[in-house]
Amino acid sequence: MSTQPLPSRRLTPLKRPLNLRETVLEQLRTAIITGEIAEGSLVSAPTLGQALGVSATPVREAMMDLAREGLVETIKNKGFRITAMTDKELDDLAAIRLLLEPPSMPAAVGRISDEGFEELERLADACLAAAETEDLQGYLGADREFHHLILSHIDNPQLTELATSLRTRTRLYGLKELASKGRLGDSAREHHRLIALLRAGDGAGAEQLMRDHIGHARRVWATGSEEHHTQDGVGS
Repeated sequence: MSTQPLPSRRLTPLKRPLNLRETVLEQLRTAIITGEIAEGSLVSAPTLGQALGVSATPVREAMMDLAREGLVETIKNKGFRITAMTDKELDDLAAIRLLLEPPSMPAAVGRISDEGFEELERLADACLAAAETEDLQGYLGADREFHHLILSHIDNPQLTELATSLRTRTRLYGLKELASKGRLGDSAREHHRLIALLRAGDGAGAEQLMRDHIGHARRVWATGSEEHHTQDGVGS
């Protein structure tokens, strides 16, 4: 099996930030989640490093992190293969998230401080700004932080980490199309609606909104279309 060449136009060369490894990790994670690096592709650290304008070392370290997240697998003496996920596997991830995240919203009511809400507002603003500028990396990073922060207030670290891990593993191949059509902002505004519900003490409303939000991740975000149906109803 030969290593597939990676088109350099798909990855933007990076400036030299203070935390190069984390920046490389975020860009590669985004490229995999959005499908810019196709599932099943076999890539090498030197090839990716050349596309990003960095050495192979931070790329290799980032790919090892992504392997622990389940987004890639290591192939001895060849590099890394992007993990493929079937519709059934994505449906299963969404089903588990529905069991974890929406029912946690009422538990967060009354536990978020004013400072906590200020940080949530900042992240929600960052999501919206990223959506409007088609910055998928910025959007996914702020979105992940936003939901992690909400869940952290229910004082169940294992649930928070599991939910965040499931969110990271979800593939969102329609995200780029939605952003280019100006529709990603609609999903971004749900963050502000969720904050308003939590501030108002409406746990039931926050729970329902989170169910809808996860549904978007499985339908619109995953495919770019509202039309996605499964046998068990996840994402319908």
